[in-house]
Order: sequence, then structure tokens, then C-alpha cells
Amino acid sequence: MAIHKDLLGGPPPTHLPDDPEPRELLANGTAPADVAAKYPTSSLAWAQLADDAFENGRVVESYAYARTGYHRGLDSLRRSGWKGHGPVPWEHEPNRGFLRALHALARSAHAIGEHEEYERCSVFLRDSSAAAADTLG
Repeated sequence: MAIHKDLLGGPPPTHLPDDPEPRELLANGTAPADVAAKYPTSSLAWAQLADDAFENGRVVESYAYARTGYHRGLDSLRRSGWKGHGPVPWEHEPNRGFLRALHALARSAHAIGEHEEYERCSVFLRDSSAAAADTLG
């Protein structure tokens, strides 16, 4: 794969490798906990667990799921050549699990009053993908 820098000289966008099985299982109604157990490196499964917990008022549980998905995503990003900054495009569907987990971490951190973590994750999300920040709210 050719590496390209953006026009401003920043790092190239990171595109995580596709892992369609967890995405397909979730789309077909498999319980997110079952998907996370079968594919523990799937940020998407952890992000879905975080979203479900948050929607049901289990904010601390959501925070824990989101943190797991976030860290699993960081591992994947690093394996894909990411150096700690640069674009992680929302438009590339395999990136969405990480970006959703990052958003969920910011949201749950805000809900439990962890303001520094909320700010850090919100800025990180916007810096990684403005489209993700806008889409996820």
C-alpha cells in the first residue's frame, strides 16, 4: 500500500483492516456480548455494548465497555501504522468501531463528571474525524 501525506504535510489517514464478521453478526441481531466474547478485539462490539448500557442508564458500565473498545482500537490503529495522531476517516467503515468507542468514552466520561477525559476524548474524536464527531453528535 502506498503511503501518502495530506496536502498540508500531516500523516496519512489510517484505514483499519476490514473485519466483517463482527459487523455482520451485530447487523443480524447477535447479542453484542456474544460478539465481543467471540471477537474480543472488535471495537465495534465493545462500542455497541457501551451504547446499549448507556441507553439503559448503566453509565459506569458504558464507560468500561467504551474504554475497552477504545484501547482495542488503539492497538489496531498502531498495528496499521498510526503514530498517535492523524486522520482516522469515518468514511472507512472498519474505522467506525474505534470512533464509536471513542465517542462513547467521551459521552460516559461526561456523564460521570470526568471532565478532563471528556474534553480529551472529544478533541481526539474531532481531530481524528470531523465527520464522526458530527455524525455521532
